[in-house]
Amino acid sequence: MNLAGRCLCRSLTFSVSGDIVSTGHCHCESCRRATSSPVTTFFCVAAGDVAFKGGTLRHYASSPGVRRGFCGNCGSPMSYESEKRPGIVDLYVASLDDAAGVEITQHGFWNERVSWLHCQDDLPKREG
Repeated sequence: MNLAGRCLCRSLTFSVSGDIVSTGHCHCESCRRATSSPVTTFFCVAAGDVAFKGGTLRHYASSPGVRRGFCGNCGSPMSYESEKRPGIVDLYVASLDDAAGVEITQHGFWNERVSWLHCQDDLPKREG
């Protein structure tokens, strides 16, 4: 699957050459605060299968063993990496130019979800 995306200002782009490892909606407080959104939707790929081009991908260590990538120009969230899953990069589905082929398979950190957002689907809902 060939996927491509970009940041808000269009200076930082990425392309994915390999297969998607996993997908999911994340409801954790950390992702909510990093994106100012009630839920964040990721697709995960092997680190060697994603290439960033153009602008500068900067990183912020949001918690021990976690770093979040963002556009150095406009601040758009671009990636998430955890030492718990070495060699895997999470990218934001909403940053894709065309996400039509990305099927979301689960909810993560269901126990941390906001009370006012109601998700009514049949996807598995993992705690933590």
